[in-house]
Amino acid sequence: MRLTLKPIDAQTIVITGATSGIGLATARMAAQRGARLVLTARDRDALGRLCEEIRADGGDAVHCVADVADPAALKQVADLAVRTHGGIDCWVNNAGVSIYGRIEETPVEDHRRLFETDYWGVVNGSIAALPHLRRNGGALINVGSALSDRAIPLQGPYSAAKHAVKGFTDALRMELEADDAHISVTLIKPAAIDTLYEEHARNLLESEPLNPAPVYAPELVAKAILHAAEHPVRDLYVGSAAKLFSLSETFMPRLTDYAMERTLTRWQRAGGPKRQRGDALYGPAGDGRTRAGRHRFVRETSLYTEAQMHPWISAALVAGFGVLAGAAIARGWVRSGEPRHTWHEPHPDRAVERRRGDADLGYGRRTLGHNAKPAWLATSEREVTFRE
Repeated sequence: MRLTLKPIDAQTIVITGATSGIGLATARMAAQRGARLVLTARDRDALGRLCEEIRADGGDAVHCVADVADPAALKQVADLAVRTHGGIDCWVNNAGVSIYGRIEETPVEDHRRLFETDYWGVVNGSIAALPHLRRNGGALINVGSALSDRAIPLQGPYSAAKHAVKGFTDALRMELEADDAHISVTLIKPAAIDTLYEEHARNLLESEPLNPAPVYAPELVAKAILHAAEHPVRDLYVGSAAKLFSLSETFMPRLTDYAMERTLTRWQRAGGPKRQRGDALYGPAGDGRTRAGRHRFVRETSLYTEAQMHPWISAALVAGFGVLAGAAIARGWVRSGEPRHTWHEPHPDRAVERRRGDADLGYGRRTLGHNAKPAWLATSEREVTFRE
């Protein structure tokens, strides 16, 4: 049975972690495209402002305050979606938080709390959504990370949680497909994104944290999420850097270990002097922005991500370039495998004539250096030797 999904303007979409970063960018983009939204986060005021903003622009949005670590709270979010819009077409598990610091120096309670949000939040959201998605079909979209495939130093708990999200998502997908359930399950794997990620993370370092370049715009992730809401796809990498992370783990894991030990341990400490601030590990920490603005250069596009979302167009472009290249070679516009300059060994008789001609013209005295081999002889033999 071929799995088809509704267009965005016909969907009811639930988004967790909707008040900042990727969640906020996704909510605004989905509203602009006509989706009916059910938004959830821990910050009541920020949720209220966002829903008012969307409705002022002609959109449809309701909200429910919830902590994704609480399964009962997420069940209430699902019930609100059914009560206000009649069902759920897409559920996006986006809420997450990180910890910067060495694993040995991370308190166990902080480590556990991160898993409550980043891993159990995905599990709780999925369990809340599945009964409704089974009823009418739809999409379950989990926001993982490039670190779902490749761990990095100084973010060990976050890397571990995102690995767990990948394992859970892949296993759930196979079980649903074995049941012939009309549900698409997608894992989104962003590279470093210009959100409030660093500000919201608990910082155990001696300086402010900084994500390594390249850094991409949160709207790219939002675009990938909405693509997965309309098109069944297994996973999507946002940014070519995310795919390179995955390939490095597949083909040269030990070399990547050495490289990251020498670079990322320093780079992630390069955010400037440490300052007193809150974080979002145990509660909201001032939401309402999509971008942090801490990075000097942010990539607004990703050709690799576009190619994933539009594979047939990409294949057609590659084929077109191949046809043009073939035509250019056939017409002689481009040489094909033919060297521009080749050496032709002189015929012996011509070499003799050349030596005689040089002597007649007085060239016989031309030498290279002191008592060197004559130039005409060096040229014909393609070597220069000096005589004692």
